[in-house]
Amino acid sequence: MSVRDVIKSSVFESLGEGRNLTAKTVILILFFACLAGLYIFCVYKLLGKSAFYSKDLNLTICGMPVIVAAIMIAMQSNLLVSFGMVGALSIVRFRNALKNPLDLLYLFWAISVGIIVGVGLAMLAVVLSAMMTLLLFTAGRIPNVKAPELLVLRGSFKKADYTALFNAVGRYCKSYKEKARTVRNGETEIIIEIRTKEREALLQALGKMEIFTQIHCIAHDGECRV
Repeated sequence: MSVRDVIKSSVFESLGEGRNLTAKTVILILFFACLAGLYIFCVYKLLGKSAFYSKDLNLTICGMPVIVAAIMIAMQSNLLVSFGMVGALSIVRFRNALKNPLDLLYLFWAISVGIIVGVGLAMLAVVLSAMMTLLLFTAGRIPNVKAPELLVLRGSFKKADYTALFNAVGRYCKSYKEKARTVRNGETEIIIEIRTKEREALLQALGKMEIFTQIHCIAHDGECRV
């Protein structure tokens, strides 16, 4: 028998048989995948932001490891099946928009655990899940820096009024910076970026000054980087 015949026979065997998995092994792999999915379900429910939480998405994440593990078992059992799986999955398009970018991390986590468990590396899946939980829990406890507020003032200003204004702002604010100044039809609009813990006292002090026709303090709802 030549080398070519040996290669042909091995290829034909892999096409028809591949890796033979017993029913016990298949059930054990899917059982570990179920446990992994339930674990990710609990982590997402505990650490996910309540404003973006979706039970349907969480159930999808929970079932993802089982489905991916089953696909990996099928791909290992027969080479022809694996080619068919790749072709079928390549034409699937998911167009459901995620509300929170962090949900994408949980989806990749579930898919990765399904792949790892499906190839028989359950210990690696346990270590991955433990590290991801530690990372999410630790990073989630890091406080965000509060974004600065905007103080929008409108009124008729004289030269001396600016000194009184900035003295009042500096008295109640840790820091402030003038961002814009617009003069139109004899009325001036000033926008000042402020950081303060005494907003009410500042607004009361500004309200006692008779030069203002409108006073607005706008808070930013987003997050700020250091």
